Amino acid sequence: MIRISVLYPNNNKVAKFDMAYYCNTHIPMVRRLLGSALKGVTVEHGIAGSEPSSPAPYVALGHLSFDSLEAFQTAFAPHAQTLMEDIPNYTDVVPTLQISEVKI
Repeated sequence: MIRISVLYPNNNKVAKFDMAYYCNTHIPMVRRLLGSALKGVTVEHGIAGSEPSSPAPYVALGHLSFDSLEAFQTAFAPHAQTLMEDIPNYTDVVPTLQISEVKI
């Protein structure tokens, strides 16, 4: 199993992030476009850091699961431009992408 994590850093500034749009519009679009290759999606909203009252290091995290890296690449490539062009509709944060192999 492969997990694609899209991390939206907090950067210690006021970031625009429309969680309702992300959850109700962007993620359903991701599901529709990536189809059956997408095995699961989770979304996290950062609420705090490790110190009391400290800001979360990430405003949001999106995690997408696929059977393999090849399955992700095949599903994502035809829709990459559409999905990337939607980002300004919910945030001004430049996301970081990590591809991981799930072990447990």
